[in-house]
Amino acid sequence: MTIGRLFVISAPSGAGKTTLLSHVMARIPGLVFSVSHTTRLPRPGERDGIDYHFVGRDEFHSMIEQGRFLEYAEVHGNLYGTSQAAIRQQLEEGIDVVLDIDVQGAAILRNSGQMDAASIFISPPSMAELEKRLRGRGTESEERVRLRMKNARQELQAVEQYEYLIINEDLADAADLLAAVILAERARAHRLPSGKPIEKSVTE
Repeated sequence: MTIGRLFVISAPSGAGKTTLLSHVMARIPGLVFSVSHTTRLPRPGERDGIDYHFVGRDEFHSMIEQGRFLEYAEVHGNLYGTSQAAIRQQLEEGIDVVLDIDVQGAAILRNSGQMDAASIFISPPSMAELEKRLRGRGTESEERVRLRMKNARQELQAVEQYEYLIINEDLADAADLLAAVILAERARAHRLPSGKPIEKSVTE
């Protein structure tokens, strides 16, 4: 039975991770997002069950008590968690799963040893460019921009804990590199670019 690969991807807010991932996900078959649970409010255009499972704090804490999260963390004042059962089911079906979590959640997952994963960090080309992107959103208050910049400096200190580092300066180049990492991980597991296993007859 083919077991899928888990890809843990982290980046500071504003590094362009969401846009980068959308480009790569459209190109590579058999690759899906893990839909996390969060207590934060939906942003414009976000849909419950598609972008996140939006829940209240009481429900989130109940899920913690029930041991339903593979990892969870508080980020920017909101709680985020990954469903353990959902991830395992997708991997057992041979599907590769992208887990979009912050460095705190990635460290928890790494240290727990519960699940093997390829870890990828997406970085902005510079702090100046990151600040420019955050301000360019037009949705962040001055206080939020300062908080995100402060958190970004802390998150960048965790780069050495990741197997792969991708600098998102040019979107097309970064997307090519991220796709190459995913396909290389498939080849290492003796799987085709499609994600299907290589038949034994090919290697005999």
